[in-house]
Amino acid sequence: MYAVIRTGGKQYKVAPQDVLQIEKVEGAAGGAVQFGEVLMVGGEGEPSFGTPLVAGAAVTAEVVEQGKGPKVIIFKKRRRQNSRRKNGHRQELTTVRILDILTGGQAKPAPAEEPVLAAAGAEAKPAKVKAKKVEAEPAPEAAVAPEAAVTQDTPAAAEAPAPAKKAKAAKPKENAEGAEEKAAAPKKPRAKKPETE
Repeated sequence: MYAVIRTGGKQYKVAPQDVLQIEKVEGAAGGAVQFGEVLMVGGEGEPSFGTPLVAGAAVTAEVVEQGKGPKVIIFKKRRRQNSRRKNGHRQELTTVRILDILTGGQAKPAPAEEPVLAAAGAEAKPAKVKAKKVEAEPAPEAAVAPEAAVTQDTPAAAEAPAPAKKAKAAKPKENAEGAEEKAAAPKKPRAKKPETE
């Protein structure tokens, strides 16, 4: 019995106990993989063709190893343009061994992932909702005296201190020895060009 499966954008003719390399599929070595895209099944009586897939057919396989293919060099050059580019690539491949070809509804659907519960009978936790930042509310108007209410005629205006600006600390201009910085070196005068007669 044989089947034609599709995986990684390619088609493969497989039979039980075949070992082949395919485009990378998830799974550790020794794990099981099931291919549900079966295009054709044959070998016993008339072959059955899918439109595009054979209903109820699947192929089970075992992952032998995960690896990489040979290095491929990609070199591009545009002549007379001083342009060239060189890249390398190694395709990730999975080696699988075909175990069985299932037909006629024997294929079991992949189990759906269910949320893990902390304790038996506990309900699933709802998704967390991000809280928005709450902006600080302005202070009540009674607590803060508006500046427009204070006029220059009143003595309170003269007594009110002006808002102080933050002053940056001045860095001392002394080096580690305590001596002042050296004065800039005097500029050298330009050499005069000799006059030609």
